[in-house]
Parts: sequence; structure tokens; C-alpha cells
Amino acid sequence: MLESLLNPALVLILGGLLVPLLRDLPRKLFMLALPVAGLALMVWLPTGDGGVVHMFGVTLETLRIDKLSFIFGVIFHIAALLAVIYALHLKDTVQHVAALVYAGAAIGAVLAGDLITLMIYWELTALSSVFLIWARRTERAYHVGMRYLIIQVASGVVLIAGIAVRYVMTGSVDFERMSLDEPGAWLILLAFGIKCAFPFLHNWLQDAYPEATVTGTVVLSAFTTKLAIYALARGFAGTEMLIWIGAVMTAFPIFFAVIENDLRRVLAYSLNNQLGFMVVGIGIGTELAINGAAAHAFAHILYKSLLFMAMGAVLFRVGTIKASELGGLYKSMPWTATFCIIGSLSISAFPLMSGFVTKSMILTAVAEEHLWVIWLVLLFASAGVLDHSGIKIPFFSFFAHDSGKRCDEAPMNMLVAMGLTAALCIGIGIYPQPLYSLLPYSVDYNAYTTTHVITQLQLLLFAALAFAVLYRRGWYPPEIPALNLDTDWLYRYAGRRVMDGAVAVTQGTGDAAARLGAYCWAQFDRHALSGVREQGWLASVWRSSTLVWWAAALIGLVTLIGLLQ
Repeated sequence: MLESLLNPALVLILGGLLVPLLRDLPRKLFMLALPVAGLALMVWLPTGDGGVVHMFGVTLETLRIDKLSFIFGVIFHIAALLAVIYALHLKDTVQHVAALVYAGAAIGAVLAGDLITLMIYWELTALSSVFLIWARRTERAYHVGMRYLIIQVASGVVLIAGIAVRYVMTGSVDFERMSLDEPGAWLILLAFGIKCAFPFLHNWLQDAYPEATVTGTVVLSAFTTKLAIYALARGFAGTEMLIWIGAVMTAFPIFFAVIENDLRRVLAYSLNNQLGFMVVGIGIGTELAINGAAAHAFAHILYKSLLFMAMGAVLFRVGTIKASELGGLYKSMPWTATFCIIGSLSISAFPLMSGFVTKSMILTAVAEEHLWVIWLVLLFASAGVLDHSGIKIPFFSFFAHDSGKRCDEAPMNMLVAMGLTAALCIGIGIYPQPLYSLLPYSVDYNAYTTTHVITQLQLLLFAALAFAVLYRRGWYPPEIPALNLDTDWLYRYAGRRVMDGAVAVTQGTGDAAARLGAYCWAQFDRHALSGVREQGWLASVWRSSTLVWWAAALIGLVTLIGLLQ
């Protein structure tokens, strides 16, 4: 039992619940110590399965450390530490507790050795993370949080159903690689797909992340979807269908991101795009592809967090994140602008940046499998990333035009968090070997070949040139306040109208039925029941001859019925 308590996840979860007991400096130091202690414990624990618990005839392995779970555990601890630093200026206990419990639940999920333990932490991530949206304390945030919670819990319910089918049919709850013809596998894949924001299941991401608090969005961007990437890599590596799903994920968000005015929503679409690269790698399933997916998830958590940190700092200081209302902020927030540019270069996969040394692994794995259509889609998506995240985010925030807004630079703790994250983005890009050493399989790969570097620079150059031409000629979609419709329109607008119509029809039918029932009762009361009342004809005094005639008629009727039997 003691062994099961030596779980890095519990360090953050239980420690997070103790945060309200502390104040000021002790609280800050305690929060900073939690991710460090959790990471130290995970490094100290031996490789293999542990934390075995026997419950209701089922054996649970609450702790499994191998190469795949270890790399996700490492980056989740790093992301938790950076998020704590970024949020040190807050005095909102709810956000501190929710962020630490959420991070701990995500870590517990990637270290889970069985599906039941995974499911428990899976649901805990949903329940804890929603408070990062509600903590904004607006009516809109409340409704968005409710939608987010419903979808996340629904993912857990589908996962529970898949686990139940699998256990009944096979007697196993082991979390290992599955094929789609195994019992419950389709349900489990659907649960993972919801959290991974598969096409048509993705709108919760763009709906929820931009409505979270300044610090909450940074935390949300790091864990939920990357937990789903880990789950797919663990359970469905080599599933060919994921290649095509991932390719679609890389391409369609580009068009929405280009026309979006809310810059945090642009980053949410960009997040969806980057997940697609990882899903493609998982679908291919080769050692290089899985290494690429894991490495890209590691790098993506860092540079996406950095971009959300920069936009969060702008929102914190200016009060808006609409591209149409920003511009010229490099004068007031030069450090934030610099860190934002580093994040933009990283997500665009510029050489010497982290995205270059990880995304190229996936592209190489696709080329080795001769999947040229997928390869071309990924190239197109890479160019689109430069357009909507590499250029649009820093350009419209800090340089496009002078909005006249003047403000203070971001708080020091935010700058420290952004500085550390930017340093990691550059460090991994210049010297990727420490990251490569953490990957699930042995790495024999060099990103800095002449072909890779020249191809990527050409791609980025032409993408930048296309943006410049479109913008200068006025053909680039203008940044205007508008509501962009996505597939969530089907359930947020059309679905609600259908439901309202169904309720109206039901209510109208019910009213008509009620009126018909009232009329029938009135007629029955008038013609039948009126006779039994005090003045009715059945209640009056009858003569003896009348009673005799009634008795004779009834006897005759009964006799006739008897003869007919």
C-alpha cells in the first residue's frame, strides 16, 4: 500500500489541496516546490510497474514508468513548474488549487498502468480543469465551462463504456496497444479522440481555452490534449486511420485561424493543427514516427505555452486580445514581444528552434513510408502555421499599427516564466540530444542535414512572401470583430433551435390534448355523471313497476348472453 502512495501525481494533487492553508511567501515557495518534488520522485522511482492495488477482484497498476510515460511525465512536471511561476502574482486560491490538481491528474494518467486508473485520472482532469474557466467569473465563462465539462465528462463516460466492454469480453483492463477489432476498442478510441480534438469533435477546444483566465489558458494548453496524444501513442500506435485523421487536423484549422480576430482563439486553432502532426506520427507507428510524435508533443507544450503566456500578458495589461484593437505594443512590452517572437519562430519550425528538430522527424517518417499525399498536406500545414501563428500573432499584437494603447510591461514573474520557456525552446533547437535521449526508442536521426534545412527555409520564405504580398495588396482577411462559425454551430445554434422547436411542438400538442380531454370530460360529466348527482334521474324515487321492468330486462340480457356462449 505504501508503494502505491509513492506516485508523483499525488505530490501535486495532495499538495495542491494544501495550498489554501498557506499564505504569501510560504505559499509561493510551496507551490514552486511541488512540481520539483514530483519530478525528483519520478526520476528516483525504478523503471517498471508499481503501485499494485487489488480491488474487487481486479488488479490495478497505478504506476508504470517506461520510456513513453517518462518523457510525458517530465514535460508535464516542467509545464506545471512554468505555470506556477507564471501565476505567482495571483491571489486567487481557486486557480492555484485547480492548476496543481489538474497537472497532478494528467501526470497520474500518463503513469497509469491500467485502464481503470487511467479513467479515474482522466475524469479528474476534467473536473479540476473546468475551474480554470469558471475562475474568470463571467456569465459567458460559466456557460462555456458547462459546455466544456459536459464534453470532457462525456469522453470519460465513453471511456468507461469501452473499458467495461473490454473487461467483460476479455477479463483484462491492461492499458496496452489495441487493435480496432478488439472488444471496446472503438469506444476507447472515441474517448481519446474527443480529448484529442479530432475533426468534428474539436470545438470544445476553441470554445473553452480563449474564455479561461489569463493563467488558466496556459495551463489548459499543456495537459488535456497532450494526455490524449500519449493515450493514442500507448493504445493505438500504427492504426492507419489515424494518419488521415491527423492530416485533416493539420489542414482545416488554418482557414479558421487566418480569419479569426481573437488571438487566443487563433492559438487554439493552431493547437489543433499541431496535434494533427502528432496524430499522423502515431498512425504511422514506426519507431521514428512515435519518437517524432513524443518529441513534438514535448516541444509543442513549451512553445504553445510561451505563446499563450505572451497573449495572456497582453490581455492582463491591455484588457483585450482582439487583433483589431491591438498593435504597437512593442513600445510598452518589448520583452513580451521578444518572447512572443521566439515562440512564433519555434511553432513555425525555424532552424535552431525546438519545432524544427521535432516536426522534421514526423515529416521524415511520412516520407520513409512513401505517403506523399500526406507529406504534401503536412507541408501545406507547415506553411499555414507560419502564416497564422508565426506572423499573425506577433505582427497584429505588437507591430501591425499603433493602437495608441500604452501599458506597463508584464509582471516580473510572467517575464521569468516566458524567459525560461523561451530558453528551453532555443536550447532544444540548438542542442536536441538531451530531448532525443528521453524518447521511447533509440534515436539515429540528425535534423540538421542540408536537405532538411534548405527545404524548411524555402518553405518558410515562400510562406512569408505570400503573407507580405497578400497583406500589402489588401487581400489578407481583415482583422474585424466578427463571429466565425465552426461545426459547433450544429449544436450551439441549430441544435438549440431544433430543441426549442421540438419543445414548442410538444407543448402545443400537449395543450391540444389537454383541451380535447377537458371537452370529453365535460361531455361525459354532462350526459353520464349528471344522472347520479342529487337532482339526477338516477337519484330520484322510482316506482315499483319501473324497477320490475329494469330487473326483467337485465335478467333477459344475462340469459341471452348465456345462450350465446
